[in-house]
Amino acid sequence: MTKKINLIIGLSIIGIILLSACVPQKTSDAAAKKIVIVSILPQQYFVERIAGDLFEIKVMVDPGQSAENYEPTPEKMKMVSDSLAYFTIGFPFEKNWMDKFTAGNPELKIYDTIAGFELLAMPEHHHEGEEVLEEEDQGGELDPHVWLSPRAVKVQAQNIAAGLSELDPENAETYQTNLNSFLADIDQLDQEIQAELAPIQNRNFMIFHPAMGYFAHDYELEQISIEIEGTEPSAQEMAALIDEAQAEGIKVIFVQKEFSTRSAETIAKEIDGSVVPIDILSADWLNNMREMAKNLAETMQ
Repeated sequence: MTKKINLIIGLSIIGIILLSACVPQKTSDAAAKKIVIVSILPQQYFVERIAGDLFEIKVMVDPGQSAENYEPTPEKMKMVSDSLAYFTIGFPFEKNWMDKFTAGNPELKIYDTIAGFELLAMPEHHHEGEEVLEEEDQGGELDPHVWLSPRAVKVQAQNIAAGLSELDPENAETYQTNLNSFLADIDQLDQEIQAELAPIQNRNFMIFHPAMGYFAHDYELEQISIEIEGTEPSAQEMAALIDEAQAEGIKVIFVQKEFSTRSAETIAKEIDGSVVPIDILSADWLNNMREMAKNLAETMQ
C-alpha cells in the first residue's frame, strides 16, 4: 500500500512539473500588461479611443497638478519602468526627464505625438499675437497646449495609431478602424465649434494662463493672458490689462483650475466682471471642448 501511495505522489509531482514547463513564462510586466504612458488626462482619452481595451493607459501628471513645472515621483518612475511606451506631447518636463526614464527602462519606446505639427510660440506679452513657428525653431518657448485644438489632435491621433500599430502589429487594423471613428468625431466637433463661435463679433477673451493659443488660432479669436511668461503681472501690467479689458468690453475672465484666481479677481472687480473656472485637463476631452466653446460664445457676445 505504501509503495502504491508513493507511486501516486511521485506521478503527481511529475505531472505538476510537466504542466509548469508548458506554461509560457512572463517576459516582463510591461509586455504582459501592455502598459503605455501619457503625460496628461486628455491624452489618455485619445489613446483609449484608438487602443480600446487592448492597452492599459497610465497618466504621468495627476489631476490638480500642473504639467508646466512637473517632476515625477518615485512611484511614477516605477510606472515608467513597467511600461512599453511613452506617448509624449511636448511638455518641457518630458525632455528634461527622458534620459532618466530610458535609463530606468532601456526598452521604453518613445512616440512623439506632435511630430509633423507646426507649433505656436508662447506669447511674450499679453497683447501680442501668436506667431507660428516651425517645431525645430529654438528662438523662443513653444506652446505645449496642443490638445486644445481639434485640428492638432487629429495629428496626434494619427501618430498614436501609428505607434500602437508598431507596438502591436496584430491589431493594426483595429487601431486604424478606431482612428477613423475618432477622426470623424473630431471633424464633427470642429464644425460644431465653428458654428458656435461664428456669430461672435467681439473676438477677444481674457484668460489667466495663455493655454488657449491653438484654440484661438484655429477659430480666429484673440486670447489676452494675465500671466506673463509664468509670472503674475506687475502693478503696471495689471493697470494695462484693466484698461484693455474695458476697451474690449470683456466681462469674464477664464482661469484654469490649477492656477490662483487672485489677479483675475482683481481685474474682474475693476471691470465689474466675473471669474469663470475652466478645466483644460479634463479626461472627457470631447465634451469638455464643446463646453468651453459654449462658455466662450456665451461670454463674448
